[in-house]
Amino acid sequence: MRSDGILGNREERGRKWLRRRERWLVVLGVVLHAVYMLSIFDIYFKTPIVHGVDPVTPRFAAPAKRLVLLVADGLRADKFFELDAEGNNRAPFLRGIIERQGRWGVSHARPPTESRPGHVSIIAGFYEDPSAVTKGWKANPVEFDSVFNRSRHTISFGSPDIVPIFCSALEHSTWDTYPHEFEDFATDASFLDMWSLDKFQSLLNRSREDPKLKELLQQDKLVVFLHLLGCDSNGHAHKPYSSIYLNNVKVVDHVAESVYNLVQDYFKDNRTAYIFTADHGMSDKGSHGDGHPSNTDTPLVSWGAGVKYPKPISSSNHSDCGFKFVDDHVHDAPTPVEWGLHEIERVDVNQADIAPLMSTLLGLPCPVNSVGSLPLDYINMTKVDEVEAVLSNTKEILNQFLRKSYIKKSNSLYFKPFKPLAHYSSILDEIEGLILARDYKAAMDLSQNLRSLALQGLHYFQTYDWLMLMSVITLGYVGWMIYLVLHVLQSYTSLPGNSFGMEHAVQKNNRGKIYLYGFILTGILCLLLLLEQSPPLYHAYMVMTSFLWVQIISEYQFIKTLWKQISRRRMKYIINLVATIAISVCILEFLVNSFIERKLYTWCFLIVGAIASFYLFKSIPWRSGIPIYVCITCWFLSLFTLMPAEIPDNNELVVCSGIIIIIIGIIARWLDFNTGIRKYWQSICNCKSESSKLSSLFYLQALLVGLSSFMVYLTTVHRAEKQELLTSHQLINWFVAGFSIVLPLFSENSLLSRLTSMFLGFAPPFLLLSIGYEAIFYAALGLVLMAWILFENTLLNLNIVNRSSDSTKSVTNLLIHGSDYRSLQLSDARIPLVFMVLFNVAFFGTGNFASVASFEISSVYRFITIFSPFLMAALLIFKLFIPFMLVICVFSAITKLNQVPRMGCYFLVILFSDLMTIHFFFLVRNKGSWMEIGNSISHFGIVSAQVVFVLLLFALTNTYTKDIQCNSTEPSTRKEN
Repeated sequence: MRSDGILGNREERGRKWLRRRERWLVVLGVVLHAVYMLSIFDIYFKTPIVHGVDPVTPRFAAPAKRLVLLVADGLRADKFFELDAEGNNRAPFLRGIIERQGRWGVSHARPPTESRPGHVSIIAGFYEDPSAVTKGWKANPVEFDSVFNRSRHTISFGSPDIVPIFCSALEHSTWDTYPHEFEDFATDASFLDMWSLDKFQSLLNRSREDPKLKELLQQDKLVVFLHLLGCDSNGHAHKPYSSIYLNNVKVVDHVAESVYNLVQDYFKDNRTAYIFTADHGMSDKGSHGDGHPSNTDTPLVSWGAGVKYPKPISSSNHSDCGFKFVDDHVHDAPTPVEWGLHEIERVDVNQADIAPLMSTLLGLPCPVNSVGSLPLDYINMTKVDEVEAVLSNTKEILNQFLRKSYIKKSNSLYFKPFKPLAHYSSILDEIEGLILARDYKAAMDLSQNLRSLALQGLHYFQTYDWLMLMSVITLGYVGWMIYLVLHVLQSYTSLPGNSFGMEHAVQKNNRGKIYLYGFILTGILCLLLLLEQSPPLYHAYMVMTSFLWVQIISEYQFIKTLWKQISRRRMKYIINLVATIAISVCILEFLVNSFIERKLYTWCFLIVGAIASFYLFKSIPWRSGIPIYVCITCWFLSLFTLMPAEIPDNNELVVCSGIIIIIIGIIARWLDFNTGIRKYWQSICNCKSESSKLSSLFYLQALLVGLSSFMVYLTTVHRAEKQELLTSHQLINWFVAGFSIVLPLFSENSLLSRLTSMFLGFAPPFLLLSIGYEAIFYAALGLVLMAWILFENTLLNLNIVNRSSDSTKSVTNLLIHGSDYRSLQLSDARIPLVFMVLFNVAFFGTGNFASVASFEISSVYRFITIFSPFLMAALLIFKLFIPFMLVICVFSAITKLNQVPRMGCYFLVILFSDLMTIHFFFLVRNKGSWMEIGNSISHFGIVSAQVVFVLLLFALTNTYTKDIQCNSTEPSTRKEN
């Protein structure tokens, strides 16, 4: 009796130790993932803008006294330059400018091809600030310099979304915008362009009677900016090949001609320079944002004071054939024949090059944040002035580099300079000497080379901390995964030495020296970061990583024991171990790619269905029907990832889905009470007689599914006729959805009975929130989850003979830490891997979980029609959670069926998720369209958050699964052992 008591106390202490350690691991995992998720903003999304840069005063005379900038928002280059079907010019005035008066080319925009970053690039000379992601891309988060800031005065008219960005805080500006209500996609938006023209004309007319205004207009360094929104609005509403959009090109041309005539008549001095361009193009679908040529290629036409005249094309015009623009388009791309401009020299530029072009024409310092390069083929200046203009442009970029270098050097204990510019001052002296010697060509080449090096230097300091931060974060994730593996091996396997950690947790251990050294090392690293004035999060990254590796090193005794055990194993075991790791990595890489291409799941389920059914055909009698069922259900589910993520409305399909769900429930109910005596069904079926109480519950659930299908039909028809949701319908829908999810708690606790009840219980709210094929997907997912249960049950039965033949092993498996669970085996890795595949299918089976916006808001109209963003978002998220809850319920049931520890499998899920997290960490993008950037962040965030997300769903579903019982097919029990 005394011995039993001692053993019982040890088991109880062991269970308490394991529970404490599991809680500690979960808390550590949540904190670690929360901290490391923030690292992408320190690595990828730091602003490139640096303050404290001195402007460079130009040393040449300004070619122009004033400049007119016309930006046609959303105007595609091809639609502007090409001839229409009758061979006529869509923009006859600007076409005449190209042929007789000025220079032309394509301005290459860099994604994201949106209005704000496009205008910032044109007017300020730098591309999208990646830290704008922290502002939801709605505004530039950091103040910046622009051509308008440097001007004597700026006059601007146009959109309320663009003009205030540059003029709202600018004292020396006169500006106005039309109301937001004018931006109506239901109308022809070309009147917005005429509004800007009318405002400018009105200003000129008013100046004839206003001496102060007239004096202001007669100043030098004057900028006139007209923002023309018509093409963008009409492109979105009517597509860029529509007659409305193409007619808007003519309207824009008319505005340019009118402005030119007004300015020439008003000033009469030929001292005005003109630039016509666009911020971005427009795709055939009526959208923009990505890097497609239809979005990045915009027209550029410049003429007037200081601008060169047209030049016939020749093979000697350009020589830099290896150069690529910011949109990766090659230099000297052939001009399309349909443009009819192949005989006139075309000068393409990067969009940010327009800012230094405007500054040079007006004799202004370049904006201090500009990274644009002055396009010499546009300006008409003397050789010495050309060199001075390029040198001014170079010095401005060099000043940014020097400022960044100074800031980094003043905060670094060990500073690594950008070596190519270590002797920049001697290069500047050499350029000055060449100018004095009138060797302008050599001075130009050296200036351009120095500018190129300065741009490289800016990138060098922008990514200066990347190696350190990415190394620390990667080491942190690797350390966390090793720590998880050690915990799983210590706590949930039958490896000798698995109680090592537990014994030492109960007794005092001798790890104090390791912790002391780890604390000292962490303190030294944090002190170094403090001396370098690093942000607080840098300290958090370092502390987390150091802590994890100290914990790993403190387990060195267990690691030595583990290595000895592995080295003593037979080669067959080593091969199985390597094969399991390789297959796991392949599956995880497949899941990573499925975030980008959801159609991969189609191939996955086609192949898995065939392989699983073939294996079952060879292992069990075909008459059981299980092999055929597994194959058909997997193939059925494979169809859904071929369907569009934007779900089309089909309420008839939703109603039919309700009928299908009821039929599935009836079949499952019949199998539950009629196949329990069969070998491959015994563990999951209800072997007891059917009670009237439980039968009534099943009928009630089936009735609620039918009622929800009827309400889908009724509310849809009524809303189509009355355009409103009746209060009675609304109350019925809320009642059915809420009542149905409670009923599974009162069902029979055998595995198949409870899961069938949950399948029927979650169906009504899902149907009421469905608008199309996703309702059928719910049924298909339920069938595949049943196939998973049958497959696992079959494997369990096939392994019973082998397991029972070794009684010692059986006792070891059952007695792990005194629980009712057996220890984990290498083959059990399939359970968390299959779970992750099905969990991700629930992510992407009917949409893109990375963006709630990809789910149709009309899904909630059967519950609420009055706009309520929080309630609507909550309903959408609840709809998304239903398939996840179903998958986790089945996962919990399978762990009970196989008698494996659920928390052990949970930690394996987190381990596999973090392997994906590391991959997504390196896939985060800070360039491209906002959608591409946003998706890369959300993919990383979703996988990182699974440590919390899965645990939360485990807690929610535990209410349904905690009392599930499986009919054991093994002859022995733990008590008998």
